[in-house]
Amino acid sequence: MDGSKIDGKAVTEEMLVENGYRKYVGEGIDIYYSKDICAHIGNCVRGNPDVFEVGRRPWIIADNGTVEDDIRVINSCPSGALKYIRKGGN
Repeated sequence: MDGSKIDGKAVTEEMLVENGYRKYVGEGIDIYYSKDICAHIGNCVRGNPDVFEVGRRPWIIADNGTVEDDIRVINSCPSGALKYIRKGGN
């Protein structure tokens, strides 16, 4: 799944917030998560537990991984609960 799109269209912050996603800010990438969509498959925590750690607050810290690795993990999310917006130049 392409974590930068919904229904084939590039996501925007406004679109994601309107759809109930919560924003986790990083230097090179912002990660968005929707608890209402999440199927709790666990690809995120298995994919990079430094970025995605359920018992921590905040549970997502984008800068604990590289932008490329964050995107790889987000794209492995089968439910679409994780999305991202890559920041300019990254």
